[in-house]
Amino acid sequence: MEFPFTLPRGYVDGDGNVHREGVMRLATARDELVPLKDQRVQENPAYLSVVLLGRLIPRLGTLTDVHAGIVEGMFAADLAFLQRFYEKINTDGTSLATTVCPECRHEFQLDMGSRLGE
Repeated sequence: MEFPFTLPRGYVDGDGNVHREGVMRLATARDELVPLKDQRVQENPAYLSVVLLGRLIPRLGTLTDVHAGIVEGMFAADLAFLQRFYEKINTDGTSLATTVCPECRHEFQLDMGSRLGE
């Protein structure tokens, strides 16, 4: 199962192209275990999310070979967005989050994969 998302900033490739639209698939147990054997993760546990996300994003813009090196080159805001998005879809099985309007207290659902803030 895949979930579409839009990065807040976008990954800029070597040619200056900005890639914002992508999809993330649900993680399997294997997806979460394999990165633990990765040398980069063993040397720096903070690198785990970079390797994991590189396994779970099959497409970003026109890029179809997304890997840890691409995730590593993303802006911090995009990495933080992807970490939250990963947590949401793998915990709840959906990209929808329930929230409440601070003014009228009306409860509604927000699609985390949409273009937040636009």
